[in-house]
Amino acid sequence: MPTLLSLLAHPDDAEILCGGTMLALADLGWRIHTATMSPGDCGSATLPPDEIAAIRRQEGAEGAERLSGRPDSYDCLEERDLRIHYSEETTRKACSLFRRVRPDVVIAHSPSDYMLDHEESSRIARAACFNAPIPSAPALPDCSAEPLEHIPTLYYADPAEGLSPLGETIAPSILVDVSELIDRKCHALAAHASQRDWLRKQHGIDEYIDGTKAWSADRGRLAGVAFGEGFRQHLGHAYPREDLLSKELGSRVHRVRRGR
Repeated sequence: MPTLLSLLAHPDDAEILCGGTMLALADLGWRIHTATMSPGDCGSATLPPDEIAAIRRQEGAEGAERLSGRPDSYDCLEERDLRIHYSEETTRKACSLFRRVRPDVVIAHSPSDYMLDHEESSRIARAACFNAPIPSAPALPDCSAEPLEHIPTLYYADPAEGLSPLGETIAPSILVDVSELIDRKCHALAAHASQRDWLRKQHGIDEYIDGTKAWSADRGRLAGVAFGEGFRQHLGHAYPREDLLSKELGSRVHRVRRGR
């Protein structure tokens, strides 16, 4: 069956940025896999890094299972928050992950986003797409999986608030209608209880769930639907140019007109 892999920076990024799209593909029989560069070890104002990392790994696995409908659908590459960098080690880890999971479609962070963890994770995912089919590309010594048959189709999720670090609008090229999936998307996000509780305490409201729904509603307005998730496809030399999300999801996908 075809496989989608999201490789993003932190636990909960997938649920927020592309959870509805992952659910839509899972409903069509796709194999869904979630991976994060870090376990979210800076994600608490009170717990030490190792303790919150252990909690968030478990939450990441639970959220991934809610998206995929199966256990063992989560990996963490064990980098550390605020220290994710494109390097020989991270490209080896990502190449090995891709060879093992064997994705047809990859979702990564926007190359331009509000924090460097996201931008560096984007670079690493892009490199892994290109590297994983090359037999001599560097991978981990214990990786026995064969090189991929071809470069996966790569999409970038929206950056935070749809903005570059300079405040410039970054519009998606396609919008996936996730209106019928918003409750399941939020159910997957709610697996990240440590983050939800932290923001409830900080803001006094359920900002975690409500903020995600508000952002999905904002994206949906670009296509005249209740809730949406935005993406841009990487179309550089050698990367696949067929829009597999549109092909697979059909009427759920809306083209975003320039200037909207």
